[in-house]
Amino acid sequence: MGALTAAQARRIAVAAQGFTQAKPSGPLTRAHLRRLIDRIQVLQLDSVSVAVRAHYAPVFSRLGPYDRTVLDRAAWSHTERSPRLLVEYWAHEAALMAVEDWPLLRWRMRGYTHGRWRTGVAQANPRLADDVIAAVGELGPATAGQIETHLSASSHRGRGAWWKRSDVKWVAEELFAAGILTTATRVGFARHYDLVERVLPAAVLDRHVDDDEAVRELMLRAAGALGVGTEADLRDYFRLSAGQAKPAITALVADGELEPVTVEGWDAPAYLRAGQRIPRQDAGTALLCPFDPLIFFRPRVQRLFDFHYRIEIYTPAHRRKHGYYVWPFLLDGELVGRVDLKADRQRGALHVVGAFVEDGRDPSRVASALTGELESMTSWLGLDRVTVGDRGNLIPRLQKQ
Repeated sequence: MGALTAAQARRIAVAAQGFTQAKPSGPLTRAHLRRLIDRIQVLQLDSVSVAVRAHYAPVFSRLGPYDRTVLDRAAWSHTERSPRLLVEYWAHEAALMAVEDWPLLRWRMRGYTHGRWRTGVAQANPRLADDVIAAVGELGPATAGQIETHLSASSHRGRGAWWKRSDVKWVAEELFAAGILTTATRVGFARHYDLVERVLPAAVLDRHVDDDEAVRELMLRAAGALGVGTEADLRDYFRLSAGQAKPAITALVADGELEPVTVEGWDAPAYLRAGQRIPRQDAGTALLCPFDPLIFFRPRVQRLFDFHYRIEIYTPAHRRKHGYYVWPFLLDGELVGRVDLKADRQRGALHVVGAFVEDGRDPSRVASALTGELESMTSWLGLDRVTVGDRGNLIPRLQKQ
C-alpha cells in the first residue's frame, strides 16, 4: 500500500479537477467544454443567481472568461451540425452530464419510478401521469405551467376537478426522475420538458449497461475526477450507496484501476486513481462557487484544505458567519479565503458583500490575487466595476487595491 503526504493529496485533488491546466488562448469551444466534462463529469444546477448560476461557474473557474452561450447550446439545443453535448439528470444533485453517460444511471431511474421524493402524487393520480406524457407529446417542449394550461383547456371537468395546480409540476418532476421526460431546453432557467426519445439519440437510449458495470464505471469516473479519495468521497460524487460502492472499489482495486493508499492525517483508507501523477508543487488559483465539484463534499474539503465550509443560504441572516453566497478562494492550490459576492446588475457592479482571509495567511497577498480574480469575473459577467462592502477581515486590504 502506498502512502501520500497531506500536501501530495491536496495537489492531486486540485490537479484532477483541472485547475493546473493552461487556460484556452482563444474563445471557448465545444472541444474545450467536452474535455472539461470528461475530467470533472458534472456541472451542478441550482436556481440561485445572486452572482451567476452554479453550472456556469466551474467552467469560468477552470478555463477563464468565456461566452456562456457555448454552454447553453451544448446543454439545451441540438442541430445536425452541433448535436447536444450535455443532458440534465440527478447525477450528483441536479446536474448536467455528458449525453453518452445517460445509460449509466438507468438503475437510478428505475429506483425513481415514483419520483425522487416519493410524494405519491403520480401513484395517486395515474391518469394524470399519462395525461402529462400525452400533453408533452402533443405540445413538444413545455413548462409545467404550459402543460397544466393544456390539460385544463382539454378537460371537460374543468380546472381542479381531479388534480391541483402543483400536482402537474410534481408529476412532471417524477417523470423526469424516472427518465421518461427530460429537459429539452431552458428559457430564463425554466425547464421545458420533453419526451426523452425526442431529446437523446437512439443509440444512447438503446445502449444497455449492466447495473454493476454502471456503478463500477461511475466509481471509476469519480476517482478520476477526485484523483484520490476515501470510499465516502468517491461514492458522494454520484451519490452512490455504501452497498454499491464497496463491491465496486474491491473490483477496481483487483483490476488495477485503483490503488489503496494512506494519506497523512486521514482516518480512513484512500484510493488513488491508477496512473495519477503527483504534482511536485502547489498550483491553481480560482474563485469557487458553493457547488463547485472540488468542494462538493464538505468533510473532504476539511481534510484536504483544513477549511471549514458550509453554505449559509438557508441560515437566517443574523446567524450567518460569512454571508449568503460565499465563494472559497483557491490560491496556488490552497483555500486561503472566502468572499460573499452579489452581482448588482442595476449598478453594473460585482459587489463584495464580505471578504475573509483564513488564519495564518498573508492578507496582502490574498487581497492582491483576489482582486485580479474579481476583476476577471466582473468582465466575464458584463459588469463595469468591483465594489467593496464592509464585512470581514480582508475588507481593509481589498479597499486599498
